[in-house]
Parts: sequence; C-alpha cells; structure tokens
Amino acid sequence: MVMPASRRSLLALAFVAGLVLLGLFSLSRTTGAAGLPPGGDFTLQSADGPLALHDLRGRVVLLFFGYTACPGICPTALMDEAAAFQLLRPEERARVAGILISVDPERDTPALLKTYVGAIHPQLRGVTGTPVELEALARRYGVLYAKQVPDAAGQYAVDHSAELYVIAPDGRLVAKLPQGVPPEAIAAELRRALR
Repeated sequence: MVMPASRRSLLALAFVAGLVLLGLFSLSRTTGAAGLPPGGDFTLQSADGPLALHDLRGRVVLLFFGYTACPGICPTALMDEAAAFQLLRPEERARVAGILISVDPERDTPALLKTYVGAIHPQLRGVTGTPVELEALARRYGVLYAKQVPDAAGQYAVDHSAELYVIAPDGRLVAKLPQGVPPEAIAAELRRALR
C-alpha cells in the first residue's frame, strides 16, 4: 500500500522533530562549560590513508559533517569555507585546513571524497569511517544525522546538522558556527583561532 504524500510529509516532520529533541537532550548532557560539545581527536580514512585530527596540530581546522550527494547545504557550506580561505592572507591560509567528514560511508569512498573536495579548494580534505566510528564522533561533536528510506531507484538523502566546527591549533574545539554564516564571518573566526 502506498502512503499519501501528505502523510509521508507529516511522518518525516515528526521524525525530524524527534531528532532535534534527541539532539537537544544529548547536547544538554555533553555540552562543556563554554557551551560547546566536547569534540576531540579522531582518525578517519582519506584517499591518502588514515588522517587524524592531531596530524594537523599547529593549524586551525574547520570541520564540516556532510556528504557528496547532498543537494544544497553541503556544497554551499564548502564553497563558503573556500571563500573564507581566500579572504585570508597567504601566511594565514598556510596555517588552516578544512575537513569534510562524510556521514554517508556507503556511497562516499575516500577516493570520491578526495575528488569532490579537491574540486572546491586544495586545503579541503575528505574523510569517512565505519558507521560505528561516525556515530561516536558525531555524538562527541553534537552532530545529528539520519539516512532516509531509499526511493524506488535506491537513491536516498541523509538529513544532517550543518554547523562548522573550528578547532584551535592545540586541538581544542573553540567555536561552532551556524549554517549559512557568511565567508567573512568564517574568516574572522579562523583569524581569532590563529591568534
């Protein structure tokens, strides 16, 4: 039996509302004194081998959780990151890096991620991991995501949080920027972390 579109929409809305409530509850239990989730180190797979956050110590790192088949939010956020990088002076830009952490490990291979982020900016890297690794990491950063039911052609979306996470050169999470923050604000936050 096929469910009417209006009922599917209501169920999807209820699901998303449940995710938001679950996320708020989870964050209330894991948020640190500065109002940020604990964050922390990780090691995930890139096309060039394992990449650990601690490998980038000394740099400011901008993290984003998303996926390559994302229709709008992910490419926009990554393009805003790239624009922010271009606003930095060359010596500042040399001390920053961006990481896309894919929450769609079924489709996003390390090779695909490298091609995808490489087309946006050379300082972006793409990584992913096992579902268990990604769930644990998402929890530590307060990220919510959920794979939707595939359509008849097997295509699916992954609903996900869309904040940017700023990691200081010493590996501490120092800022969480909301979805849609302009490149100028991202660049200002990167400069603050570089200081």
